[in-house]
Amino acid sequence: MNNFNYSNTEVKQHGGGTKTVRNVTIRRGKGHKSVTKYAGRKRIFTVKKKLRRCDVSHIKKGKFIKGLFADCVKK
Repeated sequence: MNNFNYSNTEVKQHGGGTKTVRNVTIRRGKGHKSVTKYAGRKRIFTVKKKLRRCDVSHIKKGKFIKGLFADCVKK
């Protein structure tokens, strides 16, 4: 588990020039997730949180995690 490295980026284009970027990065078994919202070329906000140990193990096994980014919304 200590030598596990993973990186994934998803870009979702919305109408009106806005986009949402979701990022998951795992290095040496520890990782984080982040959601960044853009309006045009301007970055509106970024939310970055740690991944739980069970999430890292699910990603390592290649399983889908429903609602992984549900807690990364701006309030």
